[in-house]
Amino acid sequence: MASFIPFFFITMALLISPAYSLTCTSQTFTQKNTRFTNCTDLPVLKAYLHWTYDSTAKPKPTLSVAFIAPPAKPDGWVAWALNPTGTGMAGAQSLLAFKESNGSVVLKTYNISSYSSIVQSKLFYDVLDKKAEFSGGSMRIFAKLALPNDATELNQVWQVGAAVKNGMPEKHDFGPDNLNSKGTLSLVSEAATATPTLAPAPAPTSGSGIGGQNGNESGGSSRIGVHVAFVLLFASLLLGF
Repeated sequence: MASFIPFFFITMALLISPAYSLTCTSQTFTQKNTRFTNCTDLPVLKAYLHWTYDSTAKPKPTLSVAFIAPPAKPDGWVAWALNPTGTGMAGAQSLLAFKESNGSVVLKTYNISSYSSIVQSKLFYDVLDKKAEFSGGSMRIFAKLALPNDATELNQVWQVGAAVKNGMPEKHDFGPDNLNSKGTLSLVSEAATATPTLAPAPAPTSGSGIGGQNGNESGGSSRIGVHVAFVLLFASLLLGF
């Protein structure tokens, strides 16, 4: 049995390796001392979300986010949204960023009332602050939203598109990644256990109507838990526990 012990620890070291760590934890923002309590590598479209939920903010709790993703093409757009009425595109309250013809980056708000209606308007959630940047091939959306007092879980949707025409985003692709760009953001369970980390500027990447659709927000951290569970199972089988 003793001869198996070194093999076990080598296997465990390989399983719990940096390769399974969250990429977002190594990202840094250009603004000094910018911190978010949580971050996750979203499962599709090479996207990342950094966020902090402040349940004590008055008059309403707030959610501060930094969403990072490459547009499908350099002149395309990226969007991140919360949907108070569903899990997909229809009903999404979207923050959408793109570069204008003069090269400046703009961030606009859209109420995606239906799959055929994309209307620039105020959102269901009060937007207390917002801005966007483009760096290293990726667009970065920063926003602070006021949330309902009873919010515990939110439906989030994210998307990328290839073109903007006359100031309006063109339709995105409808590949598997675009159709699975949605998930649940659990405010209470994750915020209660997380510690603040420095956050954005991802390495250059490339990515492709608005508002996609699967992927749980906690998908990144859950992957680490799966590997740890596998290690424990492996140990018990190997050592005869």
